[in-house]
Amino acid sequence: MLKKFLLPFILLFGTANFVFAQSNFSNEIGIISGPVSFQSDYGERGDLGAYMGNTGFGIGLVHYVDLSWKGYNNYKAETYFDKHFKLRNELSFSKSKFQHNGLLVKKASTSLGANQLKGMRGETAITNIGFQLEYYIFNIHDFQNATGSLKPFISFGANYSLFIPKSYSLLGPLENNISAFPKFIGATSNKTSTTMSLAGSVGARYKLDILSDLIIEFKTQYYFSDWVDGLKPDPSIYKENKANDWLVWLNVGYIYYLSE
Repeated sequence: MLKKFLLPFILLFGTANFVFAQSNFSNEIGIISGPVSFQSDYGERGDLGAYMGNTGFGIGLVHYVDLSWKGYNNYKAETYFDKHFKLRNELSFSKSKFQHNGLLVKKASTSLGANQLKGMRGETAITNIGFQLEYYIFNIHDFQNATGSLKPFISFGANYSLFIPKSYSLLGPLENNISAFPKFIGATSNKTSTTMSLAGSVGARYKLDILSDLIIEFKTQYYFSDWVDGLKPDPSIYKENKANDWLVWLNVGYIYYLSE
């Protein structure tokens, strides 16, 4: 499955490099990484502590196509799209660990239900392949010639995501009424699967020199599946778990220009 998953990215990246190397487009490559906060079915909905407690880490490789670069064609006419947009291809990986947080699992709680939730654990590893269209408020070409300048942006795109979830309990099998909280019996999965996802981000670039930038961004990714974390309680019964899984990711990174 992994080979089939990586093939589209390899073809996309290879084709982009061949096509754009032969044209008046500039290529940029970079690496990004940072902490991930996963919004899942672990913990109580709307509980900030639950969200902050289920964290992980992510890393990604990015490839940009800069449409504003003129190359050897100084007479190339720039459109508004050329001046303010970049195309971004991305291959990223994140891993998060989960446990239940909230009032019911406070240390003071000694009920069977509280102990069942305390003993439950989970994790998921996600690989994403996708693209984003980035919009820059200021002229891209002006930024490239101004070392020390700051360039804010917003972006939106789509991903094909492969996820490997794992759910278990320190007390015993999750199919057991003694070790598993009732709402999660028959609502767990450790099956590797794929789904589509949407991603949006807000960030900025800082120009280090003519060929390199630093980047920071706050990214949100929404999955078209509620199985990414390995849990899916019946939404017709448990209304608090009706939303699909999603995450927020704070990235910092380094971008290198392949063309001056």
